[in-house]
Amino acid sequence: MRRIKLLEVRSELGAGTRGASLGIDALKVACLNKGSDYFRRFNSVQVPDLNHVLFEKNHFPFARHIDSIYMVQKGIASTVEQTLRLGEFPLVLAGDHSNASATIAGIKAAYPQKTLGVIWVDAHADIHSPYTTPSGNMHGMPLALSLNDNNRECQRNQPAAETEFFWQRLRDLGEPGPKVAPEHLVYVVVRDTEAEENAIIERLGIKNYQLDEVRDKGIRQVAREIYERLRFCDMVYISFDVDSLDSRFSKGTGTPVEDGLNVEEAISLCRALLENDRVVCFEMVEINPTLDSENTMAQNAFDILEAATDAIQNRLRLAEVVSR
Repeated sequence: MRRIKLLEVRSELGAGTRGASLGIDALKVACLNKGSDYFRRFNSVQVPDLNHVLFEKNHFPFARHIDSIYMVQKGIASTVEQTLRLGEFPLVLAGDHSNASATIAGIKAAYPQKTLGVIWVDAHADIHSPYTTPSGNMHGMPLALSLNDNNRECQRNQPAAETEFFWQRLRDLGEPGPKVAPEHLVYVVVRDTEAEENAIIERLGIKNYQLDEVRDKGIRQVAREIYERLRFCDMVYISFDVDSLDSRFSKGTGTPVEDGLNVEEAISLCRALLENDRVVCFEMVEINPTLDSENTMAQNAFDILEAATDAIQNRLRLAEVVSR
C-alpha cells in the first residue's frame, strides 16, 4: 500500500504574526493528550527552515523575507517531489500558508504532464502579489505564484528589482509558468478578502463555496460539485488552513475570521474531499499555539487531521485491493 509520509515544514517566514512554527509541536501535544499514537505510525521528514532570519532586518517591504523564503521553498518542493516519486502520499504539516506554493511546485515537478486541481479551504484568498499586497506578508501570496498571475491591473506597490528577481524565481519553482489554471482552483469558505483579490477572483472566474452555500447544499453535495468542476484534472491537492474554522474554534491562528466552519463540518468536509482517488497531497497550515493558552486550536486541528488521515488510508487500502 502507498504509505503516508509526514512532511514537517516549520517555516513561518511568510506570516505577519509570530508562532506558526510551533504549530506542529502543538499538534504533537494534542496527540499525546488524546492518548493517540498518530506520530508513531508514520515516517516523517523535517524540511529545513530559516526562521532565524526573523531576528534580522527585512529588506523586502512588499514581500517580506522573500530571499529566505525562496531558499526554504526550494527544499519543500524538492521534498514533495521526491516523496511522490517514491510512491508515498505527502501529508504536509506546515507553519504559514506561503509554503503551499512550494508544495504545488513539488507536485507539478513530480508529474509535469498531469493537470493539477487545487481545493483551497481557507478564510483568505491568498492571491496577492508584491504588486498588490497591503501587508507584504507572503502567506497572502501563494496562489498568485501558482497561477503565475501578478494582478498588475490592481497594482498599488512598486517592488524593487531584487524583490522582482526572487518573485520570478519562486514563480518558476518546479517548472516555469503557471502550475494551476484558474478553472482548476476551487475556494471553500473564503470570506476575508481585499479589493484587489476580489478583482482577480472575478476576472479569473474562481469559484468560492461560501459558508451559506456549503450548509444549504450539504457537504457531500458540495464535494460532488467540486469534483465535477475538477473533472478534467488528473490529480488534486487539498490545502486546509485552520482559519477556515469559525473564530470561536480558531483562536490559535494568526488571522481568525468569523462565519467559518465548525469542527464537525471541517471533519466531514475533509473526509468527503479525501475519498476521491485523485487526491495526491493534503496540507494543514497556520496553527499558532502562542495565541491560544488552552491549545484548543491544535486539539481541534488534530481531530481534523486524524479524520483526514483515516480517509486517505481507507482510500489507499481500497486502491491496493482493486489493483490486485
